[in-house]
Amino acid sequence: MNFIPLSIPNFEGNEKNYVMDAVEQGWVSTAGSYVNELEKKMAEFLHVNNVAACQSGTSALHLSLRESGVEPGDVVIVPTLTFIAAVNPVKYQFAKPVFMDCDDTLCMDPVKLRQFCEKECVFSDGILTYKGSAVRAIIVVHVFGNMADMESIMDIATEYNLSVIEDATEALGTYYTDGRFAGKFAGTIGHFGAYSFNGNKIITTGGGGALTASDSDTVDHLRYLSTQAKDDAQFFIHDEVGYNYRMTNLQAALGVAQMEELPEFIRRKQHHYDLYLKAFEGFELAELMPFRDGVFSNMWFYSLKIDTSRIKASMREIVKRLHEKAIQTRTVWGLIHEQKPYRDDDTYQLEKAPYYSSRILNIPCSTQITEEEINYVANEIKQLLRELANG
Repeated sequence: MNFIPLSIPNFEGNEKNYVMDAVEQGWVSTAGSYVNELEKKMAEFLHVNNVAACQSGTSALHLSLRESGVEPGDVVIVPTLTFIAAVNPVKYQFAKPVFMDCDDTLCMDPVKLRQFCEKECVFSDGILTYKGSAVRAIIVVHVFGNMADMESIMDIATEYNLSVIEDATEALGTYYTDGRFAGKFAGTIGHFGAYSFNGNKIITTGGGGALTASDSDTVDHLRYLSTQAKDDAQFFIHDEVGYNYRMTNLQAALGVAQMEELPEFIRRKQHHYDLYLKAFEGFELAELMPFRDGVFSNMWFYSLKIDTSRIKASMREIVKRLHEKAIQTRTVWGLIHEQKPYRDDDTYQLEKAPYYSSRILNIPCSTQITEEEINYVANEIKQLLRELANG
């Protein structure tokens, strides 16, 4: 069996044609028709009025925090079970993160979020404060293509006058099928939505990202900030501090082609998940994590929860042993509050995040993986875990 990677890009459409067209036109930097076309296609797909393409999901989050009015010393509520890029922009604004627990979807726990606001904070004159600092925003991550409980989170945000920034970097194409937000896509429910086109995402521009907001004029302002806040490009007049966050035309050319393939990529992700689900059905040492009911998920990453109480090996050893069998896997991220830059920041009732972080194994999920490879991965994992359980 050839080596089976965890998640790699799939370029089987018009990627080469569009990129070569951009090169031949000479538009390779942040100006060019493909940037506008990608923004248009994203807006149409998400059923929103306006999208701005930018350099990364991280830059999208940073711009959203700035537009939310987050200032030095303010508090932003963030998850600890996520990739660190979801939290780093808080530090860019010299603000203070408070780390919130996850629920069984691996997304932010709205019950604990409400408890934190009610019991640990003071709400007066329309401002929520925690230890004397204003709480300005919540960053909600839709983990692995799942969807957080946005109904509950938006109710809390409205009650306490908080900005909601959806990190939908892993959830492009995920949407609610039931409830108050039926038909609404991840990233389009809160005040801001951030997307990523990193190399391992469901579609990619190599690097790159995009953002949207509940107000179309706000997106225009964020686009302006992403291009160094140019008020007069010819005479170099700038009325605000801006950023070099605009996507390049070459990246956007790749993205336009990838957007054409997105529905098919999602279909494959869902089909492959079903194949894994069948392969692990009834297995006593691990189970494939489900996605939230009432949600159409892009099923970007598949999470296998290992019964570590019965396995006589570390997660690191499991990853190593599977690599020797030509299977690339990874554990879930190291919890952010345990990382060196964040050890002095506050946490709130973290219970499920440590539980899941010590048990989750992400397994191969590329859109071009074959059924034969899926069966091989499942069988090798089951065999290895049984060996490790028996000592």
